[in-house]
Amino acid sequence: MSDDPVQSRHSAHAADPSPSEDGEHVSHTPHATLERHCDVAVIGGSAAGLAAALQISRQRRSVVVVDDGTPRNAPATHMHGYLGHEGAAPGELTEIGRAEVRAYGGEVLSGRVVGVHRRDDGRFRLDLTGGHTLVARRVLAATGVSDELPAIDGLAEGWGRGVIHCPFCHGFEVRDRRLVQIVTHPLGLHPTPLFRHLTDRLTVVLHDATGLDQEAVEALAASGVVVERSEARRVLTGPDGEVSGVELGDGRVIEADAVVVGSRFRARADVLAGVGLGTTPHPTGAGEVLAVDARGETAVPGIYAAGNVTDPSLQVLPSAAQGSQVGAMIAFSLAEEDLRAAVRHSGEQADWDHRYGGSDRAWSGNPNGTLVHEVAALAPGRALDVGTGEGADALWLAEHGWKVTATDISGNALARVRAEAERRGLTVDLVRGDANDPAPFGTAAFDLVSLQYGSFKRTPDQRGVRSLLAAVAPGGTLLAVHHDLAPLRDPVDVENQTRMYDPEAFVGVDEIAAALGADPGTWQVEVHETRPRPPGAASTHHVDDVVLRATRRAV
Repeated sequence: MSDDPVQSRHSAHAADPSPSEDGEHVSHTPHATLERHCDVAVIGGSAAGLAAALQISRQRRSVVVVDDGTPRNAPATHMHGYLGHEGAAPGELTEIGRAEVRAYGGEVLSGRVVGVHRRDDGRFRLDLTGGHTLVARRVLAATGVSDELPAIDGLAEGWGRGVIHCPFCHGFEVRDRRLVQIVTHPLGLHPTPLFRHLTDRLTVVLHDATGLDQEAVEALAASGVVVERSEARRVLTGPDGEVSGVELGDGRVIEADAVVVGSRFRARADVLAGVGLGTTPHPTGAGEVLAVDARGETAVPGIYAAGNVTDPSLQVLPSAAQGSQVGAMIAFSLAEEDLRAAVRHSGEQADWDHRYGGSDRAWSGNPNGTLVHEVAALAPGRALDVGTGEGADALWLAEHGWKVTATDISGNALARVRAEAERRGLTVDLVRGDANDPAPFGTAAFDLVSLQYGSFKRTPDQRGVRSLLAAVAPGGTLLAVHHDLAPLRDPVDVENQTRMYDPEAFVGVDEIAAALGADPGTWQVEVHETRPRPPGAASTHHVDDVVLRATRRAV
């Protein structure tokens, strides 16, 4: 198990597998490794990866995006040419995209994939920092490219700001200004006619004329562009840090407001070496890319790619479009495979069945102390334990006179509850299902609905929340307890650790409280507070709990 505060025993779905029913660990060490299962793993959480994840999650597939926060456009303060988002900061688009993916239950993890391997069962194992693993039926690489700049002093420091390469990304912003374009390889002249149109103060420096089209050079000179056949020594900046000029090899300085230079590029595909995938030369000779077919699939069946890793010329908008298209192809691939097997596969169920598939107990076997405290004064009646896990809460309720129905998405979990109930001579009705299923709790109403350290995936229509609230009988009590997620605001060092659960993909206590608050005529919220965890917890990373108790008003 991990000390990530967003893992739970409950697969209704559970959001945090690290604490047990009473918050106590069962011989787990900090940062112990986890293995999770999903339908699709997406490597890279920029435009292409998030657009693909959105398509896939909307097809009711479990998708996990692993993002190390190193997008190609990180140095840029604004992006351009994206209809509806013109001039927005790249990070702003990323945050919107993450929220949209999470709204459908897709997870976006802060971390890093360090290797991909095919398992004997045909699925893929992704090795993550921190020693964790992610097992997926399909993999999408949206890892982008690395730009390799010429070895000219000052270029790297200004990259994405005063040093640019794309007339569509930055051209309008430098219109009518003094531009110096440094040409270091044959492809370097390709955007020159566009920059010439944007400004009449363009100087082209032929830093390396090897392989250049001399007719194109002559045409530029004839059109009035100043052409310097000299090496560029360094890019100069003024007191304000802005580009001020380019110093040539002979010591002359050309004044400039911005510098244009073409980079070489390398697809960030090393992580796929374990499945035998490598890069191929780009037709321009300016770098290497990951080759894909028309569906976005690589030479290894089941591994797809989208975005700059396949085509470095793509701006943010076409990268997102390609990611969306490839995401749809992945969804088709999974659906066709399931059709041939005559199954309707659930990635969420597979993840939790794996969790409870071993021989060892996952949790302490003790009921949550907050449940015991809050329920002790209630008269026993009908109780629903949502996301029961190994059933400690459900069994405690049954021992104290409650008629209990326990639900979980994992059949393996319910088998453990059944075995323990039989051992104790208790009766617990077990229902396998997801809180987001249609009518997941049947038509019965319960005097107590308990959701302990668990949550379920978000949907835009809040189906799970509505089902949870509908299960509470008039006069009945809803009790939801979860970890205080404030520690997750702390950044994670992706070089050494991957955060293995994304709480924003799950319904939390605050969202349930908001639904109650929207209907004050039906609900009376009695407790909504953060409090210390019950005594006896062995772990230290989950310090506080958020407790929500509400009563449905009697008709």
